[in-house]
Order: sequence, then structure tokens, then C-alpha cells
Amino acid sequence: MRTTPYPLLTASARADIAQRAHALDTQAELASTVLPMLAHHDLLRMGLPAAQGGHGGDVRDAMAAITEVASLSLTSAFVFWSQRAFIHYLQASGNEAARERWWDALLRGDIAGAVGLSNVIKFLSRIEALQVQARPVAQGWCLDGVLPWVSNVRTQGFVVAAAVQPEGGGLPMVMALESGLPGLVRSPDLDLLGMRASNTAALQLNQVTVPAQALLAQAGPPYLKAARPGFLGMQCALSIGLARAALQAAAQDAGARGPLHSRVTEAQTTLGQVEAALLGGVLGDRWVADVSPLFALRMRLAGLVQQALQLELQATGGRAYLQDRQPDFGRRWRESAFIPIVTPSLTQLEGELAQHAPRVAV
Repeated sequence: MRTTPYPLLTASARADIAQRAHALDTQAELASTVLPMLAHHDLLRMGLPAAQGGHGGDVRDAMAAITEVASLSLTSAFVFWSQRAFIHYLQASGNEAARERWWDALLRGDIAGAVGLSNVIKFLSRIEALQVQARPVAQGWCLDGVLPWVSNVRTQGFVVAAAVQPEGGGLPMVMALESGLPGLVRSPDLDLLGMRASNTAALQLNQVTVPAQALLAQAGPPYLKAARPGFLGMQCALSIGLARAALQAAAQDAGARGPLHSRVTEAQTTLGQVEAALLGGVLGDRWVADVSPLFALRMRLAGLVQQALQLELQATGGRAYLQDRQPDFGRRWRESAFIPIVTPSLTQLEGELAQHAPRVAV
């Protein structure tokens, strides 16, 4: 198991995140505070080179930090992942002008980073067409379309990575769209079951002119595929943290003996093995050439989350249904409903893995 060269979350950070967890899950009023909180506790620099303003290490260190945050609050961890995912794509881009414009502000939490790539992941899986079209103009490109579900789009300012289809065909491009562009309209926050402080909304693009300096990748598919292991690895950290917290709670109530204790211990062992496999493979090129094993791990983790919540419920018993006695269980139960649907959803992953069935065992 990889260990990081520095403490991940301080006691102050853990207390701050835990104290807000219930309110962030159930209310949107504190949405503007999540990113500044993460920046205040110096988490956004995890897993980035010191020469680029980070704490050193690599994407595995970011995964470890997101895991710890997810064990306390999936809303905070999801905002953390969104910010680091955009930074990850910016890091992978050859566009120096884009990095110069946004990098420092992203690390400080002054601007939110978002990844509006649900549509393009479905496009790459041949599920639907791209929903943003681009035609060239003198200043760059003019965009029309919609991003129906994007998180971490703070009303105080955001930049979102989006894939667009060039007019007349050709490979999709990936562009960075900054809030405030004329014609870029953010909807009110979506009415979510939980994680309501995640700044999740739809974006409508009505003849939005995007400058050439905002192009992250001319050839979108190979760029996205090269960055996908880190993107999905950090996303898997959400499941690891949530499952870890539920299993820890279950272990506290399961007793030292008996079948339930054995099942909790077995699940904890399995979770550790899956996490080790994830950390062992996320770097390098093998999951770029064949992402199927990573998809299989993502699906395995989603199943472990559901198993962990069931074990916590069984270990806690009727107290789990009393919000004044076990408020964290109710929050984790709502959070767990998000894991199967975050893009790529389990349905999308199952479709992809079905095409590679001879090579992958989930």
C-alpha cells in the first residue's frame, strides 16, 4: 500500500469537514463554502509537483486525500474530485496559455474547476451524440448546445472542460469554458436527493464565443483516453472513502465474534485489495491502452459501497433509522445512491465491459 510523504488531513481539517457533512448533504445554502474550505486546509495541491505549486507526489496522493475526505463527507469529496479532475485535464493539455490563466487560481480555490464530460463519455461509448457544436469564427469558435449535469459550477466563478463537435465533422475537441462568457447560462441548482451543496447545475450555450487560447485538445478522444486513468482513479477514491467509513462504523457495532464480524472483516480486506490494485495500476500506459480492468475495479468498488452500507445497517440495527441517534448512516445511505450513477455510470460500464468480456472478470 502506498504511503504519502506528508500528512493528508490535519485534525482541524477532519473536524471541519465532518462538522459540515450533514448540512452539505441536505442543504444548498453552504455550497459556496466547500471549495474555500478545501483550499483553506491546503488540500487542492495534493499530488501535484512542487514546481507547479503542489505538495509533490502524483495522482495516487490526490486519490488518498480524496479518499479521506470521502470518508467524512461525499459532498466535500465530490467537489474536491471535480476541482482536481479539471486540474488533471489542464495538466495533461499542451496549452500553456490556459495553464497560465487558471492554474494558480484553481490551486487557491479562487475559481472552481468542473468537468462537463458526461456527454462525451457516452459519446465515446457510442451511447449518444455530442450535445455541443462548434463552428469556427475569427476569434476562435462559436458554441451552441447544453451540458445537462455539471458539478462544482460555483456562482462565484468557474471554468468547465467540455467536449465539442466541430461543424462538418471530425474529431471532437476539448475546450475550457469560463463563467461570464456571453451566452453561457447556468441553471439554478438541480434538485438533488443528497449532496445538495455540490453546486450541480445545467449549462446552456447560446452562441458562446470561445477564444483559441481555451482549446485544451484539438484531438479530444486520445487526450481524454490518456487522462482517463487518473480521472477515474480519483473518482474511485469517492467509493473507497465511503465504503471505508461504513465498514468502520459496522465494525464498531458488530462485536468481536460471530458471522457479522467475519463479513465486515472480509469486506474490509477486499476493499484494501481493490484499493491496492487501483493504486498499483493508475500510473503508466496499460490502462490507457486497455481501460477494461479499471472499469472492472470501478464496478467492484460500487458493489463494495452497497455491501458496506448493508453491513452498517445490520450492525447498527434499529438505531440506524433514528436520525437523532445515527445521523451519519442516513447521510451515507443517500451518498451511496450517487455512486452507481456518477459518469461513467454502472450501466455504461457494464455495456463497455460486455464488449471485452473475454478479457475481463468483474
